[in-house]
Amino acid sequence: MNPSRPITPFRLASLLRLQKDPKLALQLFKNPNPKTPSKPFRYSLLSYDLIITKLGRAKMFNEMQEILAQLKEETLFIPKEALFCDIINFYGRARLPENALKLLDELPSFRVQRTVKSYNSLLSVFLMCKDFDKMRELFVGIVKFGKTDACTYNLLIRGFCASGRLDDASKVFDEMTNRGVSPNVITFGNLIYGFCLHLRLKEAFKLKTDMVKVYRVYPNAYIYASLIKGVCKNGELSLAFKLKKEMIRNKIELDPAIYSTLISGLFRSGRKEEALGVWEDMKERGYKPDTVTYNVIINLFCKDKDFEAAYRLLDEMVEKGCKPDVISYNVILRELFEEGKRGEANDLFEDMPRRGCAPDVVSYRILFDGFCNGMQFKEAAFILDEMIFKGFVPCSASICKFVNRLCEGKNEDLLRSAFNTLEKGKLINVDLWRMAVAMVFKDDKLSSSFNLVDSLIDVMN
Repeated sequence: MNPSRPITPFRLASLLRLQKDPKLALQLFKNPNPKTPSKPFRYSLLSYDLIITKLGRAKMFNEMQEILAQLKEETLFIPKEALFCDIINFYGRARLPENALKLLDELPSFRVQRTVKSYNSLLSVFLMCKDFDKMRELFVGIVKFGKTDACTYNLLIRGFCASGRLDDASKVFDEMTNRGVSPNVITFGNLIYGFCLHLRLKEAFKLKTDMVKVYRVYPNAYIYASLIKGVCKNGELSLAFKLKKEMIRNKIELDPAIYSTLISGLFRSGRKEEALGVWEDMKERGYKPDTVTYNVIINLFCKDKDFEAAYRLLDEMVEKGCKPDVISYNVILRELFEEGKRGEANDLFEDMPRRGCAPDVVSYRILFDGFCNGMQFKEAAFILDEMIFKGFVPCSASICKFVNRLCEGKNEDLLRSAFNTLEKGKLINVDLWRMAVAMVFKDDKLSSSFNLVDSLIDVMN
């Protein structure tokens, strides 16, 4: 680009689109032509859209507010409502519902007409934040203006189902149909999922029948998955397989999640051979298991204490190009400790980096708790030190249990070491200090007790 050539509004939009760094994009937006600073720049709506979107995605909300204030002063164009729906969603992802609500109230000052789209975006924010009472309050306000559509009702129904308020969800459904808003497959999907989750299966199957006969809406894979999961959880495996056959008959594609649910149900019922048959059938039919599906099966093998089969599945995942994730290993680690196979668990933990999977905070917590429960305090202290070094934090209850057991065993050397490690992670609190002091003064040898107290104080200082 010729440096002497000034940037035009069209060129600015192109440059903003190409710039990946939101901070650099903001600098460019604020000062597109640094060599001619006195000349006012005529921004395009597209440039505003691009910079606001970049800042919102980066959660640079203070900077975004500054640009919004500038946009409010523009007179040559009126921004689109869709831009503000995006901003509301950015606030939702950042768990800032009050900011989203304030922005909706300010839309008229941008000369933007509020429609059901922006109201639905706001409902979605409070759904993300699990503020279901506020959703209901907003919904009542929306209804007063007559600005509701199927999406509005679906969001509210989903919120009530997520909070277990199924009767309220049913009332919203009735209100929806009474107002002449046609329910769609998402409406029934939310309701059936909620009923199945709480094992109100009779109502779930009635909805499935009504959606076809009354509303001419046909169930999709999501609805079948909810029903299959519900009946499997209720131990009705024969009905689950009938639903699977119905899916095939209706040419609804099965997915790995359906197979995982069936396999889990069979395992829980002690029908291991049938479960393995379903697993093989899944692969023969060309359904490629994903990492989530493999993790389900690995967990089932571990629960059945068949660790060799779990290891074989790890190898199979690699062979099939489906890389095991940290959850795959954590499932095995946890069950190995449950079985008292602490040495084997530690070997697997140390082998994880070689296998291309670094342990996470859960991995370290499993090892720390496992060694504590097995009274292997030296190993637990070593893991604690490594954990703190990597920036991971054990559960506070686990730390208390560890320190308490060191105190009960009067293990002064390890207690000093543990306090030193905990101090590095700034994890020493009053309860831990009281525990240690109570332990040392149980000793009749007051001189040694005072020495230990002094050394612990030195650690904290």
